[in-house]
Amino acid sequence: MARDIDRKLRVTAALVGAVTLKDLAAAFRRVNPATSFDIDRAHKWIQGRARPRESRLYEDWAKVVDLDRPGAWIADCELDDFIEVICARHSCDRDMLERRLESSRPSTSKQRQERNLSFAGTYACYSHAWSPYFRGQLIRGEFSIAQQQGSQGLLARYSERLPTNRLHLEGPLEVTGRAMHLNLREIDGNAHMLFCLFSPTPPASVLAGFMCGATIIDPDAQPSVTRMVMVRLPAPSMRLRSADAYLPPRTSVAGDLASLGLRIPDLAAVDHGVGRFLAGNQGGGLDQVDPPSYRALVDLFNPIWLAGATAMPERVREA
Repeated sequence: MARDIDRKLRVTAALVGAVTLKDLAAAFRRVNPATSFDIDRAHKWIQGRARPRESRLYEDWAKVVDLDRPGAWIADCELDDFIEVICARHSCDRDMLERRLESSRPSTSKQRQERNLSFAGTYACYSHAWSPYFRGQLIRGEFSIAQQQGSQGLLARYSERLPTNRLHLEGPLEVTGRAMHLNLREIDGNAHMLFCLFSPTPPASVLAGFMCGATIIDPDAQPSVTRMVMVRLPAPSMRLRSADAYLPPRTSVAGDLASLGLRIPDLAAVDHGVGRFLAGNQGGGLDQVDPPSYRALVDLFNPIWLAGATAMPERVREA
């Protein structure tokens, strides 16, 4: 039974001088370029919320700390024994190592910032139109995530080109361990929308969840909620910003994404996956998205995004 993994990882970080989990991951890659040490999962390990399961990772760990011990020993040993053996092997003073442990502890805030910045980019958003004049149609919006100027926080912007005006909302983005929350407002107006999305993991090819607010083009402002799918684009699109938000009936979402610059190898699969998610369920007034529904979208769009990122010209990557 693996024990004290969080504290052993912190000791290891102090030993190798790792300030962030990214630094610690680099130490594992130096001993094994194919290591299964993953920053996103390591974030849970170092918080004590999970433990590595692959025996090979513990073998890599033994090489990182340069111990003449099997990986299983690192998993099973007492924390005090782990520290003692490391101090003896590297001629470290224990008090000094523990001081380094405090000063070199991977920065949780910096890890969170690096993780959140991996979501930055432009997304094409598809949801059900709220307006009674466009009932049964999909509406397309533009969503972007960027670092706030002069701040470590992230700023989210959502816009739609409506027949009456261009709707533009913005506000801070908050990612917790359970969900992504957005509270977006119109700067020069009264529009206000709330978003609750699945907490994404890199490469964040797709975001999905609920958007809640009041109808804009309607004699009455009706409280409304819709499922929403946000698909990440390889680059900002002028067409996304200039085209009408309301899509004609039976529009292919996959075809629309292709026109925005995303390479889609299987149009039918994308149309089916997005359509199925947006269709929701018969909850009798309660609509909750089950995790497998979102995971199906992730499995659909991650390969598309990763293939496109590999083929992306350098000038686009650096933009």
